[in-house]
Amino acid sequence: MKLKYTVFTILLVILFQSLHSQTLDDAKSWYLDGRYADALPIFKTEYKEKPKDASLNQWLGVSLYKTGRLTEAEQYLKYASERKIPESYLTLGELYVKLYRFEEAEGEFDKYQKANRRNNEALNKLEEVREYADRLKRYVSRTEDVQIIDSLVVPKTKFLSAYNLSKSSGSLMMISDFFAGQQNGSKTLYMNEREEKIYYSKGEEGTNSNLFAMEKLLDSFGNEKQLPESINDSANQDYPFVMSDGLTIYFASTGHQSYGGYDIFVTRYNLASDTYLMPNQLNMPFNSPFNDYLLVIDEEKGVGWFATDRYQPVDSVCVYTYIPNERVTLLDSDDMSYMAGRAAISSIADSWKAGVNYSSIRALAKEVAVLKEVRAGDFEFVINDKVTYHTLSDFKSSRAQSIFSQAIGLKKQLEEIKSDLDNKREQFSNSGSTGNNLTVSILSLEKQADTLYKEIERLEIQARNDEIRSNFN
Repeated sequence: MKLKYTVFTILLVILFQSLHSQTLDDAKSWYLDGRYADALPIFKTEYKEKPKDASLNQWLGVSLYKTGRLTEAEQYLKYASERKIPESYLTLGELYVKLYRFEEAEGEFDKYQKANRRNNEALNKLEEVREYADRLKRYVSRTEDVQIIDSLVVPKTKFLSAYNLSKSSGSLMMISDFFAGQQNGSKTLYMNEREEKIYYSKGEEGTNSNLFAMEKLLDSFGNEKQLPESINDSANQDYPFVMSDGLTIYFASTGHQSYGGYDIFVTRYNLASDTYLMPNQLNMPFNSPFNDYLLVIDEEKGVGWFATDRYQPVDSVCVYTYIPNERVTLLDSDDMSYMAGRAAISSIADSWKAGVNYSSIRALAKEVAVLKEVRAGDFEFVINDKVTYHTLSDFKSSRAQSIFSQAIGLKKQLEEIKSDLDNKREQFSNSGSTGNNLTVSILSLEKQADTLYKEIERLEIQARNDEIRSNFN
């Protein structure tokens, strides 16, 4: 027993000596190599002994910033900036930009510019950072007015536990749980309600990941198809979710000119061109300079979720629950600090409507499984002289139900196009102009609307005939 304790003590001593053999010079070398996580523990230890060392505050602040711990980094970078350490100006300014504190950022950028007025390389770097700040500021001014009703911080490895989808919305799972033996980190796979089609991402080691789809053939999945280049950018595409219409896809990408890290995008299948439209980047607060991904909408519950690692520890992610808007509505305020708070989701209560009690819908969102309710009056679809359907559950043929669901999805697209068309026609009328751009846009929208009209009519006829053949002959 004594021998065991002696060995254990020796190991502790060796470990202690090993840790302390790493010097401040080692940390500075790692810092210059970009190994901020390795340098961070040593800087922290040195800081305890020399809290007023301006350079040490700079190194510690930058290391915290580079490892994603922005709120911790600020005090050290601010101290270094006050002590006139030139390097701190730029990093502190970048930090303020990511916190949407643009006036404070510009103050630091001005100091950096003065300190480096003869350094062209530094000034070029500053110009790039300022351009990014201006871009981010424009996005903050276009923040969507969305009601965020709940938030939950969970470990990254278990973040799907926060998504409680109705059966009608399909299902989510880790890719490694579906494809045996495949390790793909925290990447997810989506399966539709009828469990006949899956969407997922994959990429060879050292390459970017792309989105794929696969269909069920008899008892197994096959016929793998890569989604088109309009979706699969040169960077990473992951975390797909498909709406019940089978046409609308939400996904996350580090490309498509994201703000930084993963951003959430949406695209729809375009029947006219037999491909997907160019993806649209969602507004803030859905996106940020951090990683934002896996946006899911449960139409049955009337709620949605999305995940983000903004301002979170490295091993955690925050999943927000929100109420999807039928139409995108932007915030209208001249108060930049209020807009920044809404964009950053500083307080979910700021997004709530006055007098609204969200407790019931919050409880509904947390329910693990919800049986699909038959709702009267969703639509009116005549099958024959004696039978009219009002809900999707009225269909007896799953094929007819699927076809009619596509028609419903196209009708939503048609409404959006008609609204856009009305706005452009009004612009054309008010301007009294015959500008080519507006004219071409109107003609293009009219052509798209006409194509959708015809396709909706075709799908409804096909759904009706299929339902009659299956159940009324």
